[in-house]
Amino acid sequence: MTPVELRKLSAEGKFDKPTSGYCEGYVQANLVALPEIYAADFERFCRANPKPCPLLEIVGPGTTKTSKLASEADLLNTLPRYRVWIDGKNRHEVHEISRFYRPDLVFFLLGCSFSFEDALVKEGISLRHVDHEKNVSMYRTNIPLEAAGPFHGEMVVSMRPIHCTKVALSCIITSRYPGVHGEPVHIGYPEMIGIRNLAQIDYGDAVEVKKEEIPVFWACGVTPQNVLINAKLPFAVTHAPGYMFVGDQKNEDFVV
Repeated sequence: MTPVELRKLSAEGKFDKPTSGYCEGYVQANLVALPEIYAADFERFCRANPKPCPLLEIVGPGTTKTSKLASEADLLNTLPRYRVWIDGKNRHEVHEISRFYRPDLVFFLLGCSFSFEDALVKEGISLRHVDHEKNVSMYRTNIPLEAAGPFHGEMVVSMRPIHCTKVALSCIITSRYPGVHGEPVHIGYPEMIGIRNLAQIDYGDAVEVKKEEIPVFWACGVTPQNVLINAKLPFAVTHAPGYMFVGDQKNEDFVV
């Protein structure tokens, strides 16, 4: 499936799955849409916290069409699933947001760790959530973020069980992709970052961590959703965790 095909199926309501493992080689992105009055503070927040919130493109106000990650893709319906936030609470989970659109919305597309998964797999690093067709495991942590305006809180991380002989290689590979979270922020010892039980996920699906594996944690683009709970904005829109925007740029375009 190409990104254009996936976006078309999403717009038609015919694709409703986490996008990990789809459109191999193409960039994926998290979405946050906010009224313009909050946009400058949120941009400052992203630039102050580039690991969990790497900015790839800003769209609007006054338009919903991308120009960088894809040509004229409409952010109102080309993601498989969205969340609509009212006063800091997730009030709706929908397949398109045209009825919620307002012309002052500014859309932020942030790098996603799904973008480097293809590079890991090509080097023989198995990813259990991809193999089992599940969403990636995501957790709230106690890792503090740099505040900006109303935006503050702690980082969310995604976890992938990596065989103990492949952990160093996974760090090297993902460090080449700073625009999509880059190298891990933590390896092993989940309790040190506030995760008491790996079986109790905050977002996504739980996966088994085998005896010969180590849980490896990457900064996650769901972090803004954790921050929106604290900010309690009257209105915001995000992607549903794992249901990403898939662009036309190649992952290799983001290699450093």
